[in-house]
Amino acid sequence: MNQADRWLLPDGIEELLPPEAKQLEAMRRTLLDTFSNWGYELVVPPQLEFLESLLTGVGSDLNLQTFKVTDQLTGRLMGVSADITPQVARIDAHSWAKEGINRLSYCGSVLHTRAKSLLSSRAPMQVGAELFGESGPCADVEILSLMVESMQRAGLDNIHLDIGHVGIYKALVAQAELSAEAEQQIFENLNNKSVTEYQLLVQQYVKEPKLQQAFISLLTLNGSTDVIEQAQVLEDVADVASSLANLNEICSTLQSRFAGVDIFIDLAELRGFDYHTGIVFAAYVAGHGQAVAQGGRYDDTGAVFGRARAATGFSADIKQWVRIVNKQVSTEDGIFAPVDADWSVVSELRSQGKRVISGLSNTDDPAAIGCTSVLVFKNDQWIVETL
Repeated sequence: MNQADRWLLPDGIEELLPPEAKQLEAMRRTLLDTFSNWGYELVVPPQLEFLESLLTGVGSDLNLQTFKVTDQLTGRLMGVSADITPQVARIDAHSWAKEGINRLSYCGSVLHTRAKSLLSSRAPMQVGAELFGESGPCADVEILSLMVESMQRAGLDNIHLDIGHVGIYKALVAQAELSAEAEQQIFENLNNKSVTEYQLLVQQYVKEPKLQQAFISLLTLNGSTDVIEQAQVLEDVADVASSLANLNEICSTLQSRFAGVDIFIDLAELRGFDYHTGIVFAAYVAGHGQAVAQGGRYDDTGAVFGRARAATGFSADIKQWVRIVNKQVSTEDGIFAPVDADWSVVSELRSQGKRVISGLSNTDDPAAIGCTSVLVFKNDQWIVETL
């Protein structure tokens, strides 16, 4: 790299300048306050851990996304966190192993070896909340409600929820008794929405006609919440009744709480299939094609850390939210304090929450450094006057 290019940053890595950084910090505080109001306790996992810990359980899909380094003290491989969720699962299972319900929240920077899409950052600021110790739909409802409320408080509107349930597909797979190879091929084509290839594979590997039709019907079981009732035909071929009842209860409660939020059901949505055990969901906003938040149920992933627990949660990149909202944070009035201003007066103003910028010379221009008023000495006292 020549000297003229030394200011360049790697692709997908960005710096936040004062206006955007201020907006991000304001949003971060809003979200963490919201989580706290709901009873979620803040944790701050390390950015660097031994690799086998980061890639265990819910983190097993993160191998290609994780930057790896060698620990100079032990010679063991370490990884830079690419997803905070598995770290929080470890905290619940080991470091903060409370009995009963455990509500944890977090906000921190993660690093990806490659961007998830052309518009994504390789250095997201991940924010999220996880609820441990409750397997019922009430926990999923709480997480989804918290996600929607967080988005609304952050300034996101026209929210659209895309909800699926991996338990339905898993029940069909169990009923079909597929080989590992056949299951993998069918899953990949369904997940990639490769309709023709998926249908051909189902016809090849699933011999029982009613079960074969059930697999193929997953392609069309998407739309409004009426899809849940339509999917009850699957109960004749597999054990999906509990999954459909679970999905119905969650969606009904959400509709009663958030009348303005659209809900789209997609029973072919298998995001995070390898570790999710129930409901999966993603949130979208109008005018933005990518998911702005995602999550789901991932029971028993803490077992690899010595404590199997019911778990559900969501996460998002608040850098992405800031870009979408793109609203100006109100500018604080700046007070200019000349070089000879009384220090006790300056300190008192700052203790009141005022933004006071001290002059460094007699030639400073208050307006040029963002001040709208100035501290002046009049009638034997220092007062603030508007410029």
